[in-house]
Amino acid sequence: MSLDAPQIAKIANLARLALSPEESERMRGQINGFFDIVDQMNAVDTRGIEPLAHPVANTMEIVLRLRDDVVGEPRTVEARDHNQQSAPAVERGLFLVPKVIE
Repeated sequence: MSLDAPQIAKIANLARLALSPEESERMRGQINGFFDIVDQMNAVDTRGIEPLAHPVANTMEIVLRLRDDVVGEPRTVEARDHNQQSAPAVERGLFLVPKVIE
């Protein structure tokens, strides 16, 4: 994939950039260079290769230190009421805010 001058002009317009012809040409070369790199990466056959979960997973054993999934403090009506004490307006356990969309 490569971009031509009108496509670069459209991208610059969408990004609200005012590019001179020299800058536009330089930008086109840089973006097309990026697409060339992506094409090279896509050309590599990666079938049968598992993705890495961590950048160094292929050189050493990685053990993720995950905490136990345990129930913490229960969510009670009392806790909710306590947390809503400083709110300017509350109704049936919900914060009331001014209407912003009509």
